[in-house]
Amino acid sequence: MVQDLCVIMLTAGITSLLFKLLKQPVILGYIVAGMLVGPYVLGDSWVDQEEHVTMWGEIGVLFLLFAMGLEFSFKKLLQVGSTAIIAASTIVLGMMGLGFIVGRLFGWDEMNSLFLGGMLCMSSTTIVFKALDDMGLREQKFAKICLGILVVEDLFAVILMVLLSSIATSRSFNGSELIIKLFYLVSYLVLWFVMGIALLPTFLRKFQKHLNNETLTIFSIGLCLGMVLLAEESGFSSALGAFVMGSMLAETLEAERIEHLIEPVKNIFGAIFFVSVGMMINPSQLMEYWLPILILTCVVILGQMIFASGGTLLSGQSLRVSMQAGFSLVQVGEFAFIIAQLGERLGVTQSFLYPIVVAVSVVTTFLTPYIMKTAIPCYNVIDKRMSPGMKLTLENYAKNRNTVSTPSTFVKLIKGTLLHTFIFTVIFAFVFYVFFDYIEPWLYNILPESVPEWSVNIIVLLIWLTAASPIILQLVSPPKLRKEEKEIWHNGNVQKAQVIGMVLFRWFVAIILLSSAIISVFSVTSGIIFIITIFIIMSIVMSRRVRASSRALTTTFEENLSAREKRAESRRSVSRKFTDSLLSYDVHISEFDLPTTSTFCGKTLMQLDIRNKSGVSIVRIVRGGININIPGGKVTLYPGDKIIVAGDDKQIAKFKEMLDNSIQLVDTNKQERTHVTLEHFTINEGNHLVGVSIMKSGIREQAKCIVMGIERKGELITNPDPQLTFEVGDVVVAAGETLSIKKFVENNV
Repeated sequence: MVQDLCVIMLTAGITSLLFKLLKQPVILGYIVAGMLVGPYVLGDSWVDQEEHVTMWGEIGVLFLLFAMGLEFSFKKLLQVGSTAIIAASTIVLGMMGLGFIVGRLFGWDEMNSLFLGGMLCMSSTTIVFKALDDMGLREQKFAKICLGILVVEDLFAVILMVLLSSIATSRSFNGSELIIKLFYLVSYLVLWFVMGIALLPTFLRKFQKHLNNETLTIFSIGLCLGMVLLAEESGFSSALGAFVMGSMLAETLEAERIEHLIEPVKNIFGAIFFVSVGMMINPSQLMEYWLPILILTCVVILGQMIFASGGTLLSGQSLRVSMQAGFSLVQVGEFAFIIAQLGERLGVTQSFLYPIVVAVSVVTTFLTPYIMKTAIPCYNVIDKRMSPGMKLTLENYAKNRNTVSTPSTFVKLIKGTLLHTFIFTVIFAFVFYVFFDYIEPWLYNILPESVPEWSVNIIVLLIWLTAASPIILQLVSPPKLRKEEKEIWHNGNVQKAQVIGMVLFRWFVAIILLSSAIISVFSVTSGIIFIITIFIIMSIVMSRRVRASSRALTTTFEENLSAREKRAESRRSVSRKFTDSLLSYDVHISEFDLPTTSTFCGKTLMQLDIRNKSGVSIVRIVRGGININIPGGKVTLYPGDKIIVAGDDKQIAKFKEMLDNSIQLVDTNKQERTHVTLEHFTINEGNHLVGVSIMKSGIREQAKCIVMGIERKGELITNPDPQLTFEVGDVVVAAGETLSIKKFVENNV
């Protein structure tokens, strides 16, 4: 096993280094390493026990998805806006359908074609961000749209894995069964999102001083593997469990720290996973299927261009931004390998599909930077040939899509009621399951047999109500909806009926849920259950203790939910609200650090004339924690200043060019290098320092050193007092620059 691991890691390290030198993604290097150590390229496999590699690769998938969850965050999903959701939905549906059709045209069966569609519809977050970084485009508007699309695609990918697993297991497409499975999946995600926000941040905050890097790493991995087991117990994939736990930890204040600590583990096992992918590639099989590879490559590139650009345009973005986003997502992502591995493990896909998709991924990854560069030229061609009427139509559509429309209070009330009821119904169902499957049997076992059965049932019901009462209270009287209810209540009789309808709906759900708990304990008639349930709910609503505990839980949840966002906002140079308000004007914010070697340093904004030369507006200068908002022309720039500018993509690119051109190159080889050393010198008779105190001697300023000690008459005076005077025979121990100390001594002889 150690020998196999050594071969894999060394080969992967060498090939990844080579691909780094070639400025290519290291993932391609790992795949090539797998091909080299596998059985198809060099004859015999360099790995003795390939099942170990497969096992490590499966662990690698878990850590890849765990890390992806740490970067995901369900709150981030809510913040990406309609553009990302519409565009990602268009891409996934369009590419899945296109992939399925192409697979059927190749003569492949429905299952292979369906999995092919799933593999082709996800782009690569890693590749897109590397290309954007290399090309210096991360700050442009389309890059931020790409980020939002990739975030939504991550969630779609996880859902797709669950649905494909369900279809593969039943070997048929059952619409109702898939809807039920999807409902369970959404409930599962909602449950653990709420539980994670309620518990994890509080726990980590309480034990923060005990969580050093080692403890936090072990604890995080333990939570990840624990959620993997829970997901498998719930009938979902282990990969889903890893992703969910990552997304739960993403909402904590320790998210960045955990992400940093987990990265080496993810890199190690992730490399093994991609090596295992490469080991399954047979070059002769690729030659045999060269035509499907070529066709699928063209399908992915053209399909992503069309669906990604069309979806972004449909969401209300300009044609230029839409095409830039569409041309950036033209590669097959890492999720394709996971879905391909899933199909093979379930035995529903043929062996040729895996290497074909990997080959398509390699080719599209290699072509991504070049295709991104063609976005603007292609846009210019289309823009020139487009009729003025079509241009006006697209502009008006974008303006209408970006116009803020405020939904009616009643619509807010309905949406809020349904969402609130769904969330707490899921939580109620979870508590119900845990209590009556695990706690109730334990209670019946520990209570004495002499206790009457009806007494035991009452005790069980009381314990259950103690745990469930805050949930029931939240169901019947959610505090967040009271503003809408009060506002509607004062608008007339019809509106009062709407409020009453929403209240009755919440009470109806609470009665149904609580009745199910009572029926599981007592065998009574429906009429008595109805009366008992209403009485219990009214008692819960009127209980001060329950209201206080419910309020405390709600406050804790809200604080945990917003803690990371508040900290991030406090660190932002410009508030998110201000940044978002500029998007409808095709203007965004970018930050630049002023290097010490820039010719901008020491000049005023009026002298630099930045506004006229680049078009950007400087909205803030951050200097040592001090904010200079809307700086005037007389403000001088200094090294280390953070300059926050507002403008469109062209203006910001022009300013970046100005700043880059202002940086002067410094030849470090010509710089004089000085080091701090420990030097000794003796105070001889006639030295000007005799009788002079350390402070008045000027040794610190002139010799650029610190007197660490003085040897006097066989004794060492450590860190001598500044008022101590030098005497003949003193040996001075000084720490500083050698040349400066020697020059000082020579001047005082």
